[in-house]
Amino acid sequence: MVMAEGRIWRISGPLVIAEGMKGSMVYEVVEVGEERLIGEIIGLEGEKAIIQVYEDTTGLTLGEPVRGTGNPLVAELGPGLVGSIFDGIQRPLSELWHRVGDFVTRGVKLNALPRDRKWHFVPREGLDRVGPGDVLGHVEETPLVRHLIMVPPGVSGRLVRLAEEGDYTVEEE
Repeated sequence: MVMAEGRIWRISGPLVIAEGMKGSMVYEVVEVGEERLIGEIIGLEGEKAIIQVYEDTTGLTLGEPVRGTGNPLVAELGPGLVGSIFDGIQRPLSELWHRVGDFVTRGVKLNALPRDRKWHFVPREGLDRVGPGDVLGHVEETPLVRHLIMVPPGVSGRLVRLAEEGDYTVEEE
């Protein structure tokens, strides 16, 4: 899938209109300007996209690039969320503070979940065929919070391999 690449045509506060965005979708996440600020398409008019930018637009100029991602705005869920406080685009405020200080600067990209922490995974026994929503196992974040690891929507079939019980990061397989 080819992602749209347009240019800023108009700026009004947090709203940006980009031209040349043919093939974009409403609710698609876009990267706005040279700093790749996070925005979301909230409307389409022909080849123009109306974009809500979720970071400060001060300094953006007409003609800067706007890049489509082909993805909707989503929240990352998993172990590591409990006890964290996030901004509106799910950047952990404590990590943001360590990186940039008291004032949030734009263009800072952070993962919502810690990538270096290991969590104990317990697989479900006796699985052969699986479908959307089936539970493959779980991870306990706290004694009260258990994350179920589930088959994603649109995926089904015979289970070929399931990770053994053990400690894994959110990115390990």
